[in-house]
Amino acid sequence: MVIKNADELRQLTYEILHVAGANKNHAEIVSEHLVLANLRGVDSHGVWHVPGYVEAIQNGSIILDKEPEIAKETEVSALINGGWNFGHVVTEFAIQTAIEKANNREVSVVSVVQIHHIGRLGHYAEIAAREGMISMVWAGGQGAEEPAAVPFGGRKPLFHTNPIAMGIPLGTEEPIIIDFATSATAGVKVVNAFNRKEKLPPQCIVDKDGNPTTDPNDFFNGGAHLPFGGHKGYALMLATEFLGRTFSGSDNGANLNYSNPLFRRHGVTLIVFRADLFQSFSEYAKRADEMSQRTQAIPPAPGFEEVLLPGMPEAKAQNIRQEDGIPIADDIWQSIAETASALGIKT
Repeated sequence: MVIKNADELRQLTYEILHVAGANKNHAEIVSEHLVLANLRGVDSHGVWHVPGYVEAIQNGSIILDKEPEIAKETEVSALINGGWNFGHVVTEFAIQTAIEKANNREVSVVSVVQIHHIGRLGHYAEIAAREGMISMVWAGGQGAEEPAAVPFGGRKPLFHTNPIAMGIPLGTEEPIIIDFATSATAGVKVVNAFNRKEKLPPQCIVDKDGNPTTDPNDFFNGGAHLPFGGHKGYALMLATEFLGRTFSGSDNGANLNYSNPLFRRHGVTLIVFRADLFQSFSEYAKRADEMSQRTQAIPPAPGFEEVLLPGMPEAKAQNIRQEDGIPIADDIWQSIAETASALGIKT
């Protein structure tokens, strides 16, 4: 295990992306996003992705000379064409657009098409929560050409991991941040288990015949993710596909010549509205904090130390890792170091 502090890891990530061709602004946005994911304990969406992003730049899957453009808009909505630039850059533009419209007209809906991997969805919910906004983020469409998750009761894949996030600001406390894949586990965790020759937990994946398995080799031999929570997770997976892909019209912008089929039909929809829509923010915050405190005051069950709100484990992780450093698995660090070395950067 390698331990790196956030500043040096952010600088290294920035240098790698910038030398690989990203402009300074985009390299800063992506490096901040990735390192913050690691700080908050979401390592599956952190610097693990750096080698893959560099490869995507080099093979044209991430198109660096494109800036996000508003293709269609009203006072309360916008459709943004990302041009397959870094998904983090495009989605930050999208959430800021949504916040601005919600500030002016109380609610907004913004969709994004032609977009690469957007990273940790909770990141965008956190941005909105800091502005006193409640938000939802729905990301679908990756399974249109690269299906990797079966529907409940099915034996062949149709969807992808289809993540969602929601952010709810509180008053004096950190916001509630709900962020998860609608598959039982993230795709990165399956890859890591495969590379490390480890087993996966039960009820995460199926083999090519639809049988539950814990062997990641089965996933890469025609298997697929399972939705979390059976039919309930499947329902959210389907809703994400409709909102992220169907509603956004990402199929309309699909370019079959685009090099990465995983993102050809990828679409994201963000719904943002003011937390003080029906009462003053001070009244809302008072009631939100009261609900938060009542929840945390529930006595913990055996095996638990306390009742936590969604987002609290990540906030706790950030406090610890900001002080003690970010742990990075040896195989992941080796991959990052090799990528840096190939670009002439010392680690």
